[in-house]
Amino acid sequence: MLLLLAPLAMSAGKTTITAKLDSANVMMGKTTTLHINITQDNGVNGLLVTLLPDTLNAMVEIADRGKADTTTLNGNRIEIKHDVTLQAFDPGTYQLPPIAYVVGKDTIKSKQLTLQVDSIKVDPEGKIKDFKPIAKVPFRLLDLIPDFISEYWWAWLLGIALIAAAIMAYFKWFKKGINPLKPIKKRLPPYDEAMLALQQLKSSNLWQNGQEKEYYTKLTDILRVYIDRRFGINAVEMTSSQIMEKIKQNEEAHIANDQLNSVLEIADFVKFANMHTLADDNEIAFQRAINFVEQTKPAPEPDDNQGKEAKP
Repeated sequence: MLLLLAPLAMSAGKTTITAKLDSANVMMGKTTTLHINITQDNGVNGLLVTLLPDTLNAMVEIADRGKADTTTLNGNRIEIKHDVTLQAFDPGTYQLPPIAYVVGKDTIKSKQLTLQVDSIKVDPEGKIKDFKPIAKVPFRLLDLIPDFISEYWWAWLLGIALIAAAIMAYFKWFKKGINPLKPIKKRLPPYDEAMLALQQLKSSNLWQNGQEKEYYTKLTDILRVYIDRRFGINAVEMTSSQIMEKIKQNEEAHIANDQLNSVLEIADFVKFANMHTLADDNEIAFQRAINFVEQTKPAPEPDDNQGKEAKP
């Protein structure tokens, strides 16, 4: 059994630790680096117990613990390098405790180091120097913006964009009573829409109740919308004479220009000259509006099956 265990005992290496100061003599408040070097077998766990507190002694503080760097060596050995930053604020000569490294039940220590901290030299006969003049910082417009705005500019920009979108939605949809989330119904063709509007106007009995001006306003509005949709003429924004000029130039509409001209003329007299019409005049104007829509409606599309001989 002793012969079998001998190779294992011979292969186990010794753990060593060394410590070295980057500079053993520093000015008070300055820092120096403590280089710790550990050599051991791979897989062995150890602990640097000396670095557990924040100070090496009452006067020397650990400013930065740093991170360990491990390098693989030959023969299943590793080397651990750990750099620690030290700092002292009082002048004097300080004995640093050995760096203790615990491996299992064993504790390995480095040699003791000495750190000399010098005070700042002051010339008692020297002239007292005044403070440096206050530097003038150039003015920038961005300096006027408060920090809570400049630091969170993206949130303010997003808020402004949302407010602008809400204002646009209000004027585009909600002010006009339009619900953008509600499905839009398919609009009727120009001819069907005009005929339906004319029948609704007839059933309203406006001129029978003495509302002749409103009657002719709605009658001409129906024709203006029909002309706009049917021929692409912006009749809604035109005067009666402008509408007739465009209608005469249109090949599809000029055939019924007499019907339209008669309705527009009597409507202008009622709306702008306060002329009172007879019942027959109102009926004739309505019928001429019907005739104009009927005579200018689109021709029906030819049936593909029309003209084909029936198969036996």
